[in-house]
Amino acid sequence: METAIKRIYLTGFMTSGKSTIGPILANVIGWEFSDLDREVEEQEGKTVVEIFETHGEEYFRDIEHRLLLNLSKKTNTILSLGGGTMVFDRNLSILKNTGMTVYLKSSPEMIYQRIKNKIDRPIFRDLVLSGTAKPKDFIERIENLLSKREPYYLESDICINTDLSNIGITVDKLAKTIFKAINENN
Repeated sequence: METAIKRIYLTGFMTSGKSTIGPILANVIGWEFSDLDREVEEQEGKTVVEIFETHGEEYFRDIEHRLLLNLSKKTNTILSLGGGTMVFDRNLSILKNTGMTVYLKSSPEMIYQRIKNKIDRPIFRDLVLSGTAKPKDFIERIENLLSKREPYYLESDICINTDLSNIGITVDKLAKTIFKAINENN
């Protein structure tokens, strides 16, 4: 990693708070904020769900990777990653070499509470739209995905649980930790 911290990458499972906490944190520390999924949508003129349905996950991941490469050159930026971004070695290498990663950790039960009615999540869209899926169906899928993704998330420089703290407390903790890291590395 570069010695001076110029970029912060927020990672974690979908609905862990990356897109909510990111802009607030950026405002607190005086940096810019970008959301990788929104950048993909803007470039393609389609939602993530539409991209997955029309072109498939591989197409989405290729665009995501190219945009990550470009965004990793910006300075004084907080970037919210997609829930699966960090799982790919080509992305993990960029993240580790160009900034500080922060894992926003949430329990499967909390993720379920946040996701159970959202149709904008390709991986859970079928369960939400079925109308017959039970909480255990969601939680089993969440746990299955987390078992694959969390080893990558845990390679982050900072890990903070977003289950029980309100957003303000989470942002305050992160800002203090980040300011300390920036001062130590700059």
